[in-house]
Amino acid sequence: MSKIPYAPAVSSLMYAMVCTWPDIAHAVGVVSRFLSNLRKAHWEAVKWILRYFQGTTQFYLQFGRFEPILKCYSDFDMVGFLDGSKSTLGYVFTFAGGAVLWESKLPKCVALS
Repeated sequence: MSKIPYAPAVSSLMYAMVCTWPDIAHAVGVVSRFLSNLRKAHWEAVKWILRYFQGTTQFYLQFGRFEPILKCYSDFDMVGFLDGSKSTLGYVFTFAGGAVLWESKLPKCVALS
């Protein structure tokens, strides 16, 4: 696994996520947690995301098709990251039907209640 270009692949996925593909934010966040402790399953996940790109090249962001309304959607899972007992938080802001801001992250602290 030491000869696998995992870090460059993940950084390319992060660039694509930030620029044009908000729907992969969670998947990229998960694979980026294992940059220093790479296993074969993590590399398989990166390849799965790359195959997802191949199947979605006909999709694109488009503005102006819908009414100019700003909307926000958010969600989190309950302790989805078992190693650190943390939940994953995600949100996306859309304007006129196109995503303009999104994020998927682990919180810095753990709620005890």
